[in-house]
Parts: sequence; C-alpha cells; structure tokens
Amino acid sequence: MLKAIHHVAIICSDYQRSKHFYVNILGLKVIAENYREARQSYKLDLQLPNGVQIELFSFNDAPERPSYPEARGLRHLAFVVESVVDFAQYLTQQQIAVEDIRIDEYTHKPYTFFSDPDGLPLELYQI
Repeated sequence: MLKAIHHVAIICSDYQRSKHFYVNILGLKVIAENYREARQSYKLDLQLPNGVQIELFSFNDAPERPSYPEARGLRHLAFVVESVVDFAQYLTQQQIAVEDIRIDEYTHKPYTFFSDPDGLPLELYQI
C-alpha cells in the first residue's frame, strides 16, 4: 500500500539559478548536495517541512518541456501554504510572476500558479 510521496525529481537547466530559487526563495532545506563526476551533474536533495523531498538535478543538454502546461506526464507540482494571498505577494516581491488567484470550483479553496526558473509549473494551494 502506498503511504505518501517521498520525493519529486526536477531537472533544471541552470543549477545555481534553480538552487537559489528553491533554497533562498521557496525556503526548502538542503539535505545533501553532491556533484556526480561521471555524469557531470549535480544532485541536490531538498526537504519541505513535512518531510517530502525534492531532488534537483542538473544534466547537460536536457530537452525543454514540449508544451505548457498540458504536456503528457506530470502536469504541475503543488505546494500547500497557509495563505495563497500572502505567499503570492511574497513571490511578487521576489520578481516572480504569479497568476491571478482562483477558487477551486469543487473544494472552494484558493490557488494560483507560478513557474520555477525553467518554466516548470508550480501551484500554491491553501488548505
């Protein structure tokens, strides 16, 4: 039986820029950072407060996402926040574009989308 999500893996195009975004702007905790010489690639393990992890990889010449956001596969990554309004304002102050806040028609909870440095769609969801 599945119990929880352990981690989500993300491949970035500019490792230092993405590391700054996830660590300094989103506030994820660094668990480990390793340079894998054989692959000429970094692997950065990050952790959210609830224990879920993000593995941030850098690979040379990784292809771009084929379309936004409706490509086959993972559609987006959603983060739980206490206040969508407050976190969206914080992101805007960090020069990160945030879509208008919407209300989920089924749960009646506020949510919005923004993107990481490579255009990966990220969601803020208030519970």
